[in-house]
Amino acid sequence: MKENSREKIIYFAKKCLGRPYKYGAKPSEAPKIFDCSSFTQYIYKKIGIKLPRTAIDQAHSGREIEPKKENLKAGDLIFMRGAVRHYDEKFPQGIGHVAMHIGNDEIIQAKYKKNKDGSDGGQVQINKVEKVLNSKNLVIAKRII
Repeated sequence: MKENSREKIIYFAKKCLGRPYKYGAKPSEAPKIFDCSSFTQYIYKKIGIKLPRTAIDQAHSGREIEPKKENLKAGDLIFMRGAVRHYDEKFPQGIGHVAMHIGNDEIIQAKYKKNKDGSDGGQVQINKVEKVLNSKNLVIAKRII
């Protein structure tokens, strides 16, 4: 069951590649527009798992795993500090971003980017997992399934 759920997560996540990023995107805007946490919330909802709306609230879900490449499985969530952060007692350093591991040493995330003309942009994209695991902004990794 879990492996099947992991395969479905990868499938649904990759179907969203290239969709535009918008900070504070509402769940009702999915799957046309995402921010990081509305993306992970949407993908998990597709396999019948309800996640909270914000990255910091999602970081309270699941069980903590050691954030090392060899420990990660598809669907694991990786939380980081971001330019805009939210704080609570458990995460006094703040959490502002979430990405999802999809296997093959890759993550998928709805990521903000400033365009060359100065306007806001970004999209759902795949990146190497090392980029976040080696970042000073890494906070915690969680396994949901």
